[in-house]
Amino acid sequence: MSFRKNGLTGNKILTAKAISLFSGGLDSILAVKVIQDQGISVQGVTFETPYFNARKALETSRHIQLPLLVVDITDSHLAMLKAPRYGYGKNMNPCIDCHTLMLSGAGKIMEETGADFLFTGEVLGQRPMSQTRQSLYIVAKNSGYADYIIRPLSAQLLDETRPEQEGKVNRKQLLAIQGRGRKVQMAMAITYGIHYYPPPAGGCLLTDPMFSRRLKDLFSRDPEHAVRDIELLKYGRHFRIGESVKIIVGRNQKDNEALQKLIRDGDTVVSMNQLPGPLVMIPGGGNEEVVKNAAQLCVLYSDAPENEKGIVNITRAGQSHLASFSPANRSDATEWII
Repeated sequence: MSFRKNGLTGNKILTAKAISLFSGGLDSILAVKVIQDQGISVQGVTFETPYFNARKALETSRHIQLPLLVVDITDSHLAMLKAPRYGYGKNMNPCIDCHTLMLSGAGKIMEETGADFLFTGEVLGQRPMSQTRQSLYIVAKNSGYADYIIRPLSAQLLDETRPEQEGKVNRKQLLAIQGRGRKVQMAMAITYGIHYYPPPAGGCLLTDPMFSRRLKDLFSRDPEHAVRDIELLKYGRHFRIGESVKIIVGRNQKDNEALQKLIRDGDTVVSMNQLPGPLVMIPGGGNEEVVKNAAQLCVLYSDAPENEKGIVNITRAGQSHLASFSPANRSDATEWII
């Protein structure tokens, strides 16, 4: 687990301190505002993994002058992801277990910093898997900090928490929002003068069908995978050759540049010698037949004239050479693609 900050610090002398599990979305912004309205000092915390990053939270936190701590939970999240207690959503998204992990981490930071409670921007009934009454209860209970977790936007619809009972938070000033509608939140944004906030959802790759399909393939075919293998899933077209060999073909210049940065010793790399085309990677290398497949895919997805040979540059073990190959059959490519 690693940490970094956004450079902002709280400087008010206030009566209570709270940790915000901050996503950067409108609901989390409003939750911060509702708590700050009670004169409570707020420290934001956001988590990142290869599947979701902290960019949105960092940008938004600067707009609202919220001190933010970024915590990398890749290792613990990956361990959870392989066998989530409450299963997956439509794709590879283990929302209940993921939220539990993050609230548990935020709770530890609450204890370490001497904060009085922690809170989220969750709204009762807004999301069908992770924000039902039962899900909110399960997540809080399993985090180990149920007595200290407040959902300010829906608090009056939920059980009273210890900070409310102890008078550290005024329950009457918390809200009773529920459901998937956004009218109340939009009106609150106007009232608070909040003009910048990102659109809701869409930030987790585990909800993406293509990424999830690739991740399932990685888990089943390569139990010794590393974080780089997960990063590679984000780019290019992926082809499975046999049981253990994968070929990755960049789709555009952005993919090519990203793949170039992820090349490691032992990889085989293929690219067109003169014509525009993809960067093709065989992570960990492959035998001559696999290299041939990679070269043929490189020609197929290049600007080489259709059905004509192309000259490729093949780099293996630090040595490069040129070779001529025909393009792969599209039917083979369709069969191999993940």
